[in-house]
Amino acid sequence: MEILSQVFWIFLILTMLTPYLQQQILRASRTRKMVEMEKKRSSRVITLIHRQEAVNLLGIPLTRYINIEDSEQVLTAIRLTDKNVPIDLILHTPGGLVLASEQIAEALLRHPGKVTVFVPHYAMSGGTMVALAADELVMDENAVLGPLDPQLGQYPAASLIRVLERKPIKEIDDQTVILADVAEKALRQVKITAKNLLLKHVDEETAEQTAEKLTQGTWTHDYPIDVQQIAELGINVNTDVPEEIYSLMSMFPQPRTARPSVEYNPGPVYPAGPKDK
Repeated sequence: MEILSQVFWIFLILTMLTPYLQQQILRASRTRKMVEMEKKRSSRVITLIHRQEAVNLLGIPLTRYINIEDSEQVLTAIRLTDKNVPIDLILHTPGGLVLASEQIAEALLRHPGKVTVFVPHYAMSGGTMVALAADELVMDENAVLGPLDPQLGQYPAASLIRVLERKPIKEIDDQTVILADVAEKALRQVKITAKNLLLKHVDEETAEQTAEKLTQGTWTHDYPIDVQQIAELGINVNTDVPEEIYSLMSMFPQPRTARPSVEYNPGPVYPAGPKDK
C-alpha cells in the first residue's frame, strides 16, 4: 500500500511538472534557432510574437498584445546591440498599446545598423507601426498589415469625430463630445508618428498622403493590407522570407485543444504525372 502511495505522489508531481518542463525545452529550442540565425545573418534576432500560448502549470491561454513590458524588453535588446550590427525583428501580433508600439518603432528607427522586419503571417495596428520602422520589410506573400487608426475603448477615433460633423452639437451628450476631443488629438498624434516613419521609405508628400490613409479611418481597424497594397504605398517590401523564420514560428505553438481545427499532411505534395490510357 505504501508503494502505491509513493507511486501516486510521484505520478502527481511529474504531471504537475510536465507542462513547465515542456515550456523550458521549447524555450531552449527557440534560443538555439535564434542563435543559428544570428550566426548565419550576422545580426541580432529579436522576436515579438503574440499568440494564445499556455504559459503556466494550469495551461490557461492568455490573449497577448504589444504592451509596456514588450517595449522594455525590445528596447533593452536594441540597447545591447552594437550600433553597426543589423537587427532582424520577427513580428507576429494583433497590435497593442500605442505608447509601447511607438517606443519600439522609434528605437528601431534610430538604430544605425540595417533593420529588417519579417512578417510571416500578420502585424496589425501597432504591429504595422513597428513594421514601418524597418529599412527592409519582408513578408510572406499572403501576410498582411493593418490600418493605424487609433481606438478609444470600443470606438474608432475617426468615427467619433464624424459624429460631431454629422449631428448638431446640442444633440450630442457631453461624454461623446469629450471623447471626440480626445479622438482628434489621438488622430493627429498617430498621423505625425506614421509620417515620420514613412519618411524612411518615401518623399514628404507621399508620406503625408500615406499617413493620412493609414490613420484617419479610411478602412475598418481590422482591414488586411496585403503585400501588393503595401508596395503601392511606396514601402520597401519583398516576399523572400527565409525558411528559418517559419521554423522559428512553429516553436510558438497555439494552446492544444482536444481536436485541432486545421489538419494537413506536412509533407510535400507534387503534381500527379500523366495517367496511362
